[in-house]
Amino acid sequence: MTFAARRYRVRGLARNLSPDTLKVNLMVTQGETFYVDTLDLYNARVRTGYAAQAALALDVSDGVMHADMGRVLRELEAVQDAAIRQALEPDVPASVALSEDDHTAALALLTAPDVLEQILADFAACGVVGERTNLLIGYLAAVSRKLRAPLAVVVQSTSAAGKSALMEAVLAFVPEEERLRYSAMTGQSLYYLGQTQLKHKILAIAEEEGVRRAAYALKLLQSEGELTIASTGKDPTTGNLITQEYRVEGPVMIFLTTTAIEIDEELLNRCLVLTVDEGREQTQAIHRRQRTRRTLDGLLASEEREHCCTRQQNAQRLLRPLAVVNPYADQLTFMDDRTRTRRDHEKYLTLIDTIALLHQYQRPILTTTHRGTTIEYIEVTREDIAQANALAHDLLGRSLDELPPQTRRLLQALCAIVENRRQAEAIPRSELRFSRRDVREATAWGDTQLRVHLERLVTLEYLLVHRGQRGQSFVYELRYDGDGTAAAHLSGLIDVATMTTSRGSDSENAGPSRPGRGINAAPPRAPETPANPQRSTPAALPPTAPRPTHVIGPHGGAVSYPSAARHA
Repeated sequence: MTFAARRYRVRGLARNLSPDTLKVNLMVTQGETFYVDTLDLYNARVRTGYAAQAALALDVSDGVMHADMGRVLRELEAVQDAAIRQALEPDVPASVALSEDDHTAALALLTAPDVLEQILADFAACGVVGERTNLLIGYLAAVSRKLRAPLAVVVQSTSAAGKSALMEAVLAFVPEEERLRYSAMTGQSLYYLGQTQLKHKILAIAEEEGVRRAAYALKLLQSEGELTIASTGKDPTTGNLITQEYRVEGPVMIFLTTTAIEIDEELLNRCLVLTVDEGREQTQAIHRRQRTRRTLDGLLASEEREHCCTRQQNAQRLLRPLAVVNPYADQLTFMDDRTRTRRDHEKYLTLIDTIALLHQYQRPILTTTHRGTTIEYIEVTREDIAQANALAHDLLGRSLDELPPQTRRLLQALCAIVENRRQAEAIPRSELRFSRRDVREATAWGDTQLRVHLERLVTLEYLLVHRGQRGQSFVYELRYDGDGTAAAHLSGLIDVATMTTSRGSDSENAGPSRPGRGINAAPPRAPETPANPQRSTPAALPPTAPRPTHVIGPHGGAVSYPSAARHA
């Protein structure tokens, strides 16, 4: 800044990220003379002292220096306000314009009849092993961010089981500009993310423990679809304290991972819980994949991964928010013997909507007008419901089990241990006792992990604790008399084959009164006039099997021979 013959140099302004302070290092020069000092320009006494010393050093009047200080203050305030606004704005990647080739490749994916299978194939090409249901659910949940009420996902597993790899695999298929990822969040941070910063995006947090202080805000965001908070702040003009309202709009898809066995119940029943496969076969498959990565094929596969991710991200960019109408909704069924199924039922319906939304380039976009507003929507098909049922059996059926998957797996191992010992020692099952060390040696589980799940089985009375022979140790008795298996199954879902066809949703059944819904729709009738009367055609009756002829005898009884033979 230069005023007349005086030139001002400012340092340290970038460190002032609060509008309440303006502490800088200010040097003023005039010819070979200069004066420099560090001061807070909002402090009037310090500012007056600087002006007096600078006027003395530069041999100018105090009034000139006071006027200069006022202009410097206003200039720096403008620069500081712009810097603060820029610092508070989230780093949003710019939108990506697709090339013609990228657009064609992405559209080919979205119009493929087996789009879900192609998505799984791309996951496999990216090095993800197994986890078919988890990958599909995670992917569909990511797509659901385009709906009004998206799904939320929690990946729950033990440490090093691959929960982060699963989340990374799903997020790699989502465009960077449509996802936000944090390691942790404070309780108030969600409220200041910006009004539309989260809208139709994915909020991914690496560990659920990192958002425990923000759990309340997350639950509200998932349930209500928006957040509002009233906060006290200072009026930039008057300096008085005022109440300001901050609003964050959804919908947003929430993606969490956790190693915790116990999760906040309120958060848990709002989310789909995915559990990573921790079986030995899955571990062997992962080892094979890790070894393959060191080969030439693995090198080529890493190059292919980039191509797959780009195609999937471009396909996600082509998807747009649309309303989904389910013409089969009144035929759907769901188990209703537990209160929590009220939210599980909503997840099930959202899963169906999401599958339909993913097929939006394979469906006609229908429109309707309500209160002068045109609404675009697509309709659910029976195939969507069948695919959702297959996933719901494996996912929601497992989530309704009172045992977490890891505890269920330990119970299966305990049943096998007890059965083997019962046969080898030829003693009744009720007299068998085993220690934690016996289980640890048989299952190769870690002691900490084993303690947690054994305690849960004791609490739920699957196991009974007895005092050991040495007085200080404990042994267990297996009270559970099953084999420990509980195949994932969600009771109460309707069989799609028994559903009646929704007239109009299938193109071959579209009638002339709904011309926009079928490619084979008949043209509308010509208007009836006296010169062109329309013939009344009776409705076609469904074919019926010929009924047998019963001949009534003279006394009202049925005869035992055909009527034709009787006349002959």
